[in-house]
Amino acid sequence: MPRLYYALDLRDDAAAIAEYENWHRPDVVWPEIVASIRAAGIEDMEIFRTGNRLVMVMQVPDGYDAAGKQAADATNPRVQAWERLMDGYQQRLPWAKPGEKWVAMRGIFSLKDALAAPGTSR
Repeated sequence: MPRLYYALDLRDDAAAIAEYENWHRPDVVWPEIVASIRAAGIEDMEIFRTGNRLVMVMQVPDGYDAAGKQAADATNPRVQAWERLMDGYQQRLPWAKPGEKWVAMRGIFSLKDALAAPGTSR
């Protein structure tokens, strides 16, 4: 199962960051948001933060349909309300494309691959 990585920044405001984190607590996040993530076939999702930078990790099945998830979210009023709420805390990365929120990250190193490379001492 592939893992996908995305990055996004929060507004650099300690109080806003604390509020954003609170919204993501298991007992606070809206159940409809969790349901929409699961309905898209996403196996697991985690968000990490350092400073105001967020990294989201998604475990997805082979053939995961990101465009289908985006289309379903666009027609779900509760997901749209959540996105509007979260947007007040978020800021786009300078290199994000117009309309792009979470920017896909590209892997540049894998220990597993390095160990498997010919001539690598183990």
